[in-house]
Amino acid sequence: MNLREQLRGTGVAIVTPFKNDQSVDFEALKKVIDFIIDGGVEYVVSLGTTGETPTLDKQEKLDILNYTHEVVNGRVPLVVGIGGNDTKEVVQNVQSYPLDKVVAVLSACPYYNKPSQEGIFQHYKAVAEASTKPIILYNVPGRTGRNMEASTTIRLASEVANVAGIKEAGNNISQCIQILKDRPEDFLVVSGDDDLVLPELACGIDGVISVAANCFPKEFSEMVRAGLAHDFKKAKLLNDPLLEVYNLLFTENNPAGVKGFLTELGLIENILRLPVTKLSDGVQQKVKTYLNK
Repeated sequence: MNLREQLRGTGVAIVTPFKNDQSVDFEALKKVIDFIIDGGVEYVVSLGTTGETPTLDKQEKLDILNYTHEVVNGRVPLVVGIGGNDTKEVVQNVQSYPLDKVVAVLSACPYYNKPSQEGIFQHYKAVAEASTKPIILYNVPGRTGRNMEASTTIRLASEVANVAGIKEAGNNISQCIQILKDRPEDFLVVSGDDDLVLPELACGIDGVISVAANCFPKEFSEMVRAGLAHDFKKAKLLNDPLLEVYNLLFTENNPAGVKGFLTELGLIENILRLPVTKLSDGVQQKVKTYLNK
């Protein structure tokens, strides 16, 4: 089974729960993992940006990955996020992380450096050649400061054997359509924009790596499966009630929004690491009001 078949549907970029003393709350992490798998999602992504990886040290990352693999216990595939803006360090990490525990590596486009398209290509080529598992590109210009153009994505997909897919979070449907038009047959294309998943499913994407599915795994994954089955009437009915959720999730910061929801659901404590802070009282009240209704 190729990666496009294996990761078809909804993946979840899971949060990292913390205790009041700022240490990782592994008991709460287990609750979140069980909640989303029981909700019907197709796979789990550990150590994505939603997991607050910029403020985790390497040992914490390894502990989280190993624990997540243990809790998932083969119920669904596991993907790990390994990225950065120092190509040499990313290469070292893909060589030293326990990749035997995952089916693929999700790697964000280098941030802050603002490399050229050629620089982005050479970065991913080096990472892919060092990895024993397939690489899923991650284009998220709102965070990285640089858009990976469709032509660069297709060049990587066509010329670098170990580049197997992309999480496209450019908030740009036309770019997504261009990638879908030109991609190799077995190249995975998933969305990273929860609010655009429904129209992008109509364009032919294979699924999504979602934030919203942390807190609404059943409703969100059912919506995605309906879209993949081309039942867009059902998908719209499932998606409409989630429109307010998408707004609340990202109105201030991710993962402040999703942690606000998970706190109200009783799964985690509402603790984040600086410089990210929890939702303002007014927005948290809107989260509570939404869940109550």
